[in-house]
Amino acid sequence: MDLHFGDSKPTDEERAAVDALLGPPESSWEGADRSDADLRWARGGREARDRRDLLLPGLHAINDRIGWISEGALGYLCRRLTVPPAEAYGVTTFYAMFSVRPRPATVLHVCTDLACTAAGASALCAGVEEGLGPGVHVERSPCLGLCERAPAALAIRAGDPVRTAVAAPATVRTAVLAATAPDSAAEEPSAATAVPQAGQEGLTLLQRVGVVDPSSLDDYRAHGGYTALRQAFALGPAGVIREVTDSGLVGRGGAAFPTGRKWQATASQPDRPHYLVCNADESEPGTFKDRVLMEGDPYALVEAMTVAAYAIGAHRGFLYLRGEYPRATRRIQHAVDQARARGLLGDDILGQGFAFDIEIRRGAGAYICGEETALFNSIEGYRGEPRSKPPFPVEKGLFGRPTVENNVETLVNVLPILTMGAPAYAAIGTARSTGPKLFCVSGSVTRPGVYELPFGATLGELLQLAGVQDDLRAVLLGGAAGGFVRPDELGIPLTFEGTREAGTTLGSGVVMAFDGTVPLPRLLLRIAEFFRDESCGQCVPCRVGTVRQEEALRRIAERTGAGAADDIALLREVGRAMRDASICGLGQTAWNAVESAIDRLGAYA
Repeated sequence: MDLHFGDSKPTDEERAAVDALLGPPESSWEGADRSDADLRWARGGREARDRRDLLLPGLHAINDRIGWISEGALGYLCRRLTVPPAEAYGVTTFYAMFSVRPRPATVLHVCTDLACTAAGASALCAGVEEGLGPGVHVERSPCLGLCERAPAALAIRAGDPVRTAVAAPATVRTAVLAATAPDSAAEEPSAATAVPQAGQEGLTLLQRVGVVDPSSLDDYRAHGGYTALRQAFALGPAGVIREVTDSGLVGRGGAAFPTGRKWQATASQPDRPHYLVCNADESEPGTFKDRVLMEGDPYALVEAMTVAAYAIGAHRGFLYLRGEYPRATRRIQHAVDQARARGLLGDDILGQGFAFDIEIRRGAGAYICGEETALFNSIEGYRGEPRSKPPFPVEKGLFGRPTVENNVETLVNVLPILTMGAPAYAAIGTARSTGPKLFCVSGSVTRPGVYELPFGATLGELLQLAGVQDDLRAVLLGGAAGGFVRPDELGIPLTFEGTREAGTTLGSGVVMAFDGTVPLPRLLLRIAEFFRDESCGQCVPCRVGTVRQEEALRRIAERTGAGAADDIALLREVGRAMRDASICGLGQTAWNAVESAIDRLGAYA
């Protein structure tokens, strides 16, 4: 490998940020201030290349300390990891939260996505930009996962340590305060405020949110924590997989693939080692259930990952967590540390001779990394672009090894399966959609938040719980990749099969209600902008199609009726091409919401 480094040098702060992660350099090859004699060969080059997966954490370390990533800092990180600078530059510029151009140490991310747009994000952005001076960079951001408190803003001030503050629901005053004085900004409300059902009897997945202290392992265990792991050890790996299979649990991220089949396929692979990856990079606009679980019941996820790892024979797990979730990151890191200190992670868990540990990896603002193979690439230190399948992750996943990837909600469902038994779990919901489901309700409702209902409840029943407003115009199911339904279709059962038969999708459980005050064409244009920005650009149908979709919607917004007919026909043609030929689900679903708005709502009639 021929590495070409520039002449730019890192500052002392940039060097310290990298060294805090990787340790001090051992040779001039790695950037140590020593004789140039050892530059003739790369000591430990192969070992350094094996650490390429530390590229993303290294970029975070620099960005957290400085606020942006200079050429000198990037070059120093590349020397330490033996990564070609050109490749590292491609990785750095892939993520929205990083900058390779100088910017102030404080960045204020103001959400301009669907729920926040409906709640007045445009006026908030204008007011914030007017109220802040040049010392703060204002970034118009996609969904921050705070939809139940829209509009939302997240301030990040670089330094040692990095400081963050959330303003939600944000006003110009609170957003400016978060950016200028993050330490004095109002404390975030507890996770229970996002759960209107908190404390109610009969809850399964949300039973501990608002009831237990999320920082206390003892409190978690006093409320049934680690009962499922002990049951897993009693059953053995094959018994755990059998219970999960018999329960009928399917993935809660939208694909609805049977979890037991995925676990069994990975466990049976002779290639070793096996890996477990928890996908906590929920970036679908309108989705925030995983954040609430991690903030309100973090030990449940740690226990569930341990159970899954035991079942598939994995000794190393990765939790890939949204970079826009600072509080969830702190809560989960604390839970992992406490579990490790108490013998619930490590070399000999509960004295059973099973070794497993969890590494937390932060994303950096890329919706596409919610796709499992793009997530693997991101962890490995490459651009988060999806891979072609086959081979499937159960055969060749993370680092080319058999891998199980599940999202937070899917994994947390494993705990009640083991504690109540597969038959009792399968009795909840319907025959084809078993168990409880979490729904993220936001928009034009009086009680937005995360709701837990058994599969089979209707859309109308859910919206009644959330306090739907009288002037309901449309409901978006499944987020930006989902579809709109009319107010007269609230009898749709909230199951995978029920929504499919109704010509829409359940997705990850997003339910966004919009009343007559929300301009539908503006929402559709925001959806198109979202997919244009988030396309990784790897395949032509998605890279070009998302741009053409946005262009056509902008033209249509200027005229209606016969004048828009040609552009609507173009939209349909582009949509079909993206759906049929895109590599991954982003391009395949980018047309869904627009199509449903045209056909079901008559958006441009």
